[in-house]
Amino acid sequence: MTPHRAQSDLAFTHAPVGLVVLENRIIKSANALFAEVFGDTATSYINTPLQALYPSLEDYERIGARGLAAMRETGRYGDERIMRRRSGALFWCRVRGQSLTPEDPFRHGVWSFADLSNERPLVALTPREREVAILTCRGLTSKEIGRELGLSYRTIEVYRARLQKKFGARKLAELVAKLSGMPL
Repeated sequence: MTPHRAQSDLAFTHAPVGLVVLENRIIKSANALFAEVFGDTATSYINTPLQALYPSLEDYERIGARGLAAMRETGRYGDERIMRRRSGALFWCRVRGQSLTPEDPFRHGVWSFADLSNERPLVALTPREREVAILTCRGLTSKEIGRELGLSYRTIEVYRARLQKKFGARKLAELVAKLSGMPL
């Protein structure tokens, strides 16, 4: 092994963020922090379908479709979402991906996973409420969220009102602060 290769392996293994190498959304390599965040050993994740780390098959498919569309344009994708640990516990996670095969974005890529549990409490949300919460945090208006999800802006307003109640927020700005883990 060359010194450069050894340094690259060391950087991957001990990076201060969870990292995986994926092929067609199947984990081929995982680092120590990824294993710590998701709750097992790095080698235990080899050949694990990424779907096993999502709260539901619907979340896996929906987020995957959105990610694929973005990656076809830029080769990159990132969001904050609910993920599932090996224990079954759900938590907020910041996910970023870089395709190494732009012509087929999911064929080969490097992805990072950062546990947001300490900054963002987990509140029981429906999959649609999670979508609305994530898009709200991205700064989209109710009309923009409605267009993206194929719903009316009034329906989005109902979801936002539910989120405000669940998070104990009086205003939209307070909801966004709570969703993003910002101090109030």
